[in-house]
Amino acid sequence: MYAHTIREERFGDPVDAFCLEYVDTPEIGEDECLVAVMATGINYNGIWAGYGRPINVIDGHRRRGDHRGYHVAGSEASGIVYEVGSAVSTVKVGDHVVLHGGWWDCRCPRIRAGEDPMLTPSHLVWGYETNDGSFGQFTRVKAHQVLSKPAHLTWEEAAVYTVNGGAAYRGLFGFEEHRVRRGDVVLVWGGAGGLGTLAIQLVVAAGGRPIAVVSDDAKSECCRALGAVGVINRKKFDHWGVIPDWRDAEAYHQWLSGARAFGKEIWRVLGERRNPRIVFEHPGESTLPTSCFVCAEGGMVVICAGTTGYTASLDLRRHWMRQKRLQGTHGANTAQYRAFNDMIASGVVDPCLSRTFTFDQLPEAHQLMHLGQHPYGNMAALVGAPEMGLGREERG
Repeated sequence: MYAHTIREERFGDPVDAFCLEYVDTPEIGEDECLVAVMATGINYNGIWAGYGRPINVIDGHRRRGDHRGYHVAGSEASGIVYEVGSAVSTVKVGDHVVLHGGWWDCRCPRIRAGEDPMLTPSHLVWGYETNDGSFGQFTRVKAHQVLSKPAHLTWEEAAVYTVNGGAAYRGLFGFEEHRVRRGDVVLVWGGAGGLGTLAIQLVVAAGGRPIAVVSDDAKSECCRALGAVGVINRKKFDHWGVIPDWRDAEAYHQWLSGARAFGKEIWRVLGERRNPRIVFEHPGESTLPTSCFVCAEGGMVVICAGTTGYTASLDLRRHWMRQKRLQGTHGANTAQYRAFNDMIASGVVDPCLSRTFTFDQLPEAHQLMHLGQHPYGNMAALVGAPEMGLGREERG
């Protein structure tokens, strides 16, 4: 089959890291499915894999016994089931499906005992920590990763929402004490991006009040159309980055003035002095200090990525005294993916497909995302689908 591969000697910018090669079609195990990929989503997993950081994916494969020397990325897709393993009874050949990125071994004793698969040793992110992702004509997945494709969506629409949607759903509803409640104010970073557009809709569906943070005023209308009650342009503030040492009084107070000004902007767009009970984070290094500062007493900052860097800093005095929570999250479990997929199928949430690329343009799509020049919402690349707009049930 043809696949876009990544090799160690090409680690770097996406346009250099990805290369179209002719490789062996994956062989499946008894609990797995081979799926003919119709379209694939584009997300940061491909960028991180291409750079070999924060983990070297090729080295990870070697340690798990895969010595092929290349990585096929891609952690979400739509497609048609082509082959099923001998122990698979939940799907059949010919099913139209979407694929989520939660890979684990259902035989794990802790999973059988009822523990969340995300917290067990066998959990890996498919197409990132595992090989044989969705950037090939065929892909290999565990049967539990296969969900029914919403009939009203095209192949490309169906390919773009499981990675970001699963992360957003788990972050906003996966931690019982801090599930989004009716009336909650939720600050959503990157409101016009792939994660943000889905998170805004989830908050609205729960009766919450999302405030979007964007990098350009032109993105405001997109966020408002999805239900954001307010939009803040982060470029109007200049205090971003790792929090200064508190012993450097001048630098610390300069940062503090910026963080307070950002907090007052939240009050202004809300029309009341109220802080967000939940902050949905993914930029990380540049924004986390402010997110922790503006989070309400007893609230939660939930973070699922570090697109600006991985060093976390915060003022612990305001954290413990205000009893705030800093929660990491990573993907979702199957129940959460299914719940989100049901919301897509019922029309409560739109996938927010922004642009569709050809299979050959897949490196270019990742490069645009890496440079921050990608369009709002979520991007797809056609793989096996012959043209855009196909895949709706009424079209066969």
